[in-house]
Amino acid sequence: MSRKTRTFALTATAVAAALTLAACSGSSSDASGSTAEEGFGDLSIQLTWIKNAEFAGEYFAMENGYFEEAGFSEVNLLAGPGATESIVLSGEALVGLSSPVAVAPVILEEGAPLKIIGTTYQKNPFTIVSLPSAPIDAPEDMVGKKIGVQAGGNETLFEALLEANGIDPESVETVPVEYDPSVLVNGEVEGFFGYVTNELLTLELGGHEPHSLPFADNGLPFIAESFVVTQDSIDTNREALKAFLYAEILGWKDALADPEESARLAVEVYGADLGLDPEKELQQAIAQNEQLVVTEETDANGLFTISNELIDANIEILALAGYDIAADQLFDMSLLAEVYEEHPELLN
Repeated sequence: MSRKTRTFALTATAVAAALTLAACSGSSSDASGSTAEEGFGDLSIQLTWIKNAEFAGEYFAMENGYFEEAGFSEVNLLAGPGATESIVLSGEALVGLSSPVAVAPVILEEGAPLKIIGTTYQKNPFTIVSLPSAPIDAPEDMVGKKIGVQAGGNETLFEALLEANGIDPESVETVPVEYDPSVLVNGEVEGFFGYVTNELLTLELGGHEPHSLPFADNGLPFIAESFVVTQDSIDTNREALKAFLYAEILGWKDALADPEESARLAVEVYGADLGLDPEKELQQAIAQNEQLVVTEETDANGLFTISNELIDANIEILALAGYDIAADQLFDMSLLAEVYEEHPELLN
């Protein structure tokens, strides 16, 4: 199954409704400041996509009892795609997965009290896929070529890629496509907006030798699969959020160590009704582990951490897209810092 960009799925109406509901009801979790000994109650996490190997860390945290150990009685993984920011604001989920590119506009345009407290992907998975017959190995290679780009947010990201690399949009022919890379194989386009964890793998498993131009390595190093919460949760439910991060770290450490089990959990357990391809799920688990989740920064400072340099880079990218936002308006890394200070064994 192909995935669609969820970056700009949230409507102003949905956010406004969620803000009203949040003001009336507060956070979905216990706002009394309960401790792990007392228990934090149920936990809902809004995912960005279907339950495939992308969320292996969450599966391990559930299977191995890490959420329960952290103080949660029951955990509900809400499959996407969905309006993550709206769902978190409304209190339907304590935490949602999103990205700065999606969260910043909601903060600036709707006054949403949201913060990012960590990120699974240190790099975003977007890429321009091409074939050896017309390889695109550098941004300038797109000039004079037809690039297939999907509607629903991808156009904006593609325009940002061109702008970040000083490429005149008029020098590239953008072709509206769906989410099937067969248009690349049959020659309708020479480049295809895809994911290193999806369409690139589809082509490889189909016997092709695709080239990849990752956005993260070509001017757009924004993070993805970021943990989004409300400011109210940070203020009144801080220990529950720290418990969530603790369990997530343990789950993702397991996922990094065992991509085969990550794939099995996706195919046979959490996504059992989706007809997932076991080989593709395995390759996705390996690809995200090696290319997106782990970096020198996480090796040094721990999973989910975001360096000041990476935060600054994301702020610059947002400004490039027309969203001028300060780092402290969007990020709060203090909870994760406290988790690692209180549990230094997580750095082993």
